[in-house]
Amino acid sequence: MSEPEPAVLARSAVSSAGFQARTTTAAAVGTVFEWYEFTLYAALASVIAGKFFSGLDPATGFLFALLTFGVGFVVRPFGAIVFGRLGDRIGRKRTFLMTIVIMGAATFAVGLLPTFAAAGIAAPVMLVTLRVLQGLALGGEYGGAVIYVTEHVERRRRGLATSFIQMTGTLGFVMALVMIQLVQGVVGPAAFEAWGWRVPFLVSIAMLAVSLRVRLQMHESPVFKQMAEERRLSAAPVLETFGSWGNVRLLLVALVGIGGGMSVVYYNAVTYPLFFLTKTLNVPLAAANVIVGCGALSTLPMFWFAGWLSDRIGRKPVILAGFTLGLAATFPVFHQVAAISNPALEAAQARTRITVATDPAGCSLMFNPLGNRAFTSPCDVARQTLSAMSANYVLQGAAFAQGTEVRVGDRIVTADAAAGFDQKNFVDALRAALAQAGFGAKADPGLSEQMQIVGLNAILLLAMALGYAPAGVAMAEMFPARIRYTAMSFPYHFSTGWIGGLLPTFAFTIAVARGNIFAGLWYTVGWLAVGIVITGFFYREPRTEPD
Repeated sequence: MSEPEPAVLARSAVSSAGFQARTTTAAAVGTVFEWYEFTLYAALASVIAGKFFSGLDPATGFLFALLTFGVGFVVRPFGAIVFGRLGDRIGRKRTFLMTIVIMGAATFAVGLLPTFAAAGIAAPVMLVTLRVLQGLALGGEYGGAVIYVTEHVERRRRGLATSFIQMTGTLGFVMALVMIQLVQGVVGPAAFEAWGWRVPFLVSIAMLAVSLRVRLQMHESPVFKQMAEERRLSAAPVLETFGSWGNVRLLLVALVGIGGGMSVVYYNAVTYPLFFLTKTLNVPLAAANVIVGCGALSTLPMFWFAGWLSDRIGRKPVILAGFTLGLAATFPVFHQVAAISNPALEAAQARTRITVATDPAGCSLMFNPLGNRAFTSPCDVARQTLSAMSANYVLQGAAFAQGTEVRVGDRIVTADAAAGFDQKNFVDALRAALAQAGFGAKADPGLSEQMQIVGLNAILLLAMALGYAPAGVAMAEMFPARIRYTAMSFPYHFSTGWIGGLLPTFAFTIAVARGNIFAGLWYTVGWLAVGIVITGFFYREPRTEPD
């Protein structure tokens, strides 16, 4: 009979606080770097759209740029399977050495790519390929880091120790914003647009060198070493993970319950506010970066507190507290943020009633995660234009069956299908009517207003820390060590990649369908409700290590 994991830790040097701290730091350093690389693209999506999709119109180019960003999320579960299998077969350390090299090389290469003007269609193809590599690498990185720390640290300190891994996504996000602002400040806006955007990608080679040096000095997990010595490694970790109903049940709880809620509560607090501020509320990017960056930095002690608390009272109650707070606070916080950020928009929405009268058959469900559909009907063009100018509206089916009639207060803009649809003239007329009603004005929140928004977002960030910080170690502790890398990584990256990563796409689809800029928040609220139910009723926090 082999010793259980706590006995391995208790008899070895890894139980010392100093060694545990060094182990946690070493794992976190590389993971911060990977998140910096992965999130850098999102912050530069609009610039990259012009460089790699310049043969398309700006709106379509930006859509394809977001698609390229989304590819990295979609492939993450596949990376979890590929590298999870390696982690369970050849070791934790060797596997996430591979992932960091792949991520670092792919990111550095983005800074060297030729643009569309120089290479034509080959440029976006190469960009997508590199994003796929980044997504695959990240799919194997995060799980390896959490599991590595989990298997080095005694159980009563794991929540606090792994909270340092959980906060690496936020740190990487902040580093990307800081690097962009720094380069812009040094070279100026014109030079940044021309060539300076490459610099944040290129400097990542130095970060890769530091991360590699740190990780090469790390030791293999004592739990994995013992399993290897005793020849207890899984011969087929993927088959073992998905071939047992007991494991599949745990996977579903981890993916739909913990993972679903954790993913949306994270993106709702860290990444979606930047999108909402800049694209919906017209807040300047520099001000939005300051708001989101300050808020993200404020979460660091929240992560530590949530991890420590989960060691004291358990993972489950802390996770559920985060999900519940996120559920209750999402709508009130975003409404207040909108009122403070852009009062002119709020006033325009309050005084102007907008209706879209059309045949519902001409209105599409504007869900386009692959970016391969064009929405050109009068109804779709009207709704896209209204959404782009953050105008709430009511869809009135069949009231104007020959085409589309948009009423903006007292002004009427029509597109008569029988007379031929002139999309440009229709959009120009509709934008003019919206502008006259007060829509489309740039927001200009002062320092006081920015700090108020930071304070409001802190509520969502606290919910995120509570729901997210203990989630990684909770998933790791659910599965036996012999298949842990595969079994933990897959539900984590499936939920963060597909449920959380596609949040902006789903939010946009729901907002357009409902004609309300806040309607997309129902995606977050719905998943948090599901997370509360599944985690509350079906997650059983293990008191001992699984066999």
